[in-house]
Amino acid sequence: MSEDTTGLPAGLRGVADLDLKPALEAMLMVVDEPATEEHLAKILERPRRQVADALRELADEYTVQGRGFELRFVAGGWRFYTRPAYAPAVEKLVLDGQTARLTQAALETLAVVAYRQPVSRSRVSAVRGVNCDGVMRTLLQRGLVEEAGTEPETGAILYRTTNYFLERMGLRGLDELPELAPFLPEAEAIEAETQEGVPSFDPDAPDDGGPGSTPVTRGTDDVDDQTEL
Repeated sequence: MSEDTTGLPAGLRGVADLDLKPALEAMLMVVDEPATEEHLAKILERPRRQVADALRELADEYTVQGRGFELRFVAGGWRFYTRPAYAPAVEKLVLDGQTARLTQAALETLAVVAYRQPVSRSRVSAVRGVNCDGVMRTLLQRGLVEEAGTEPETGAILYRTTNYFLERMGLRGLDELPELAPFLPEAEAIEAETQEGVPSFDPDAPDDGGPGSTPVTRGTDDVDDQTEL
C-alpha cells in the first residue's frame, strides 16, 4: 500500500491500495456464485498468485478460529458457506416449515445425469424404469441440469449437470464425484432387469412424446415437477 493513501478511509483509496484480505471478504460477501481467482485478481488489480494465497490463508484462519462459516473452493471459484456443524440452526431459520429438499425421484434422476452425462431424457428414463420428463423439467428449472446439444444418432436433446450443481454439491469438478461402481449390481443383472421390466421402452425414441415415442410401462415421476428445493 502506498504511503500517501495509508491513512485514508477505504472508500477514498484506489482498489489496488485496499487491504487485500478485507477486500476479498467484502467481495465474497455479495457474490451469488463462486468467484474465480482470476476475476478477483483483476478487480483488485493484484497478481493472481497473491490473491490465491490470501484466499487460502483466509480459509485456514476461519477453520482455526472455529467460525460458523467457511471459505470453500467449489465449481472453479471461491464462496462463503455456512459450516456443516451449524446446519440445524441455519435450516431452522431458512426453511421455516417449507420443504427444501429434492424428492428421491429427483435425486435419482440427477444422479443418472451426473454419472452418464451427456445423456438424453429417454435414456435416463430407461435407467430408472419410469418416465422422467417431469423430474427433468424440475431439475432444469432449478438450474441443476442444462441442455448439452443433441445425440447424433437420434437427434434427442442431451443433458448435463451445471456449475450450480457442482456448487450445491461442494465439488470442484465432476472428477470429485464418488466412485459409483461399489454401489451397482453386475452389468448382466442390470441388462436382464431392463429387458424384463421395460419390454416396450425404446431408449432411442424421441424425447418429445411425439408419434415416434413409446411410453414407459412402469409409471411416471411427473408429480415431482411440483417439489421444492
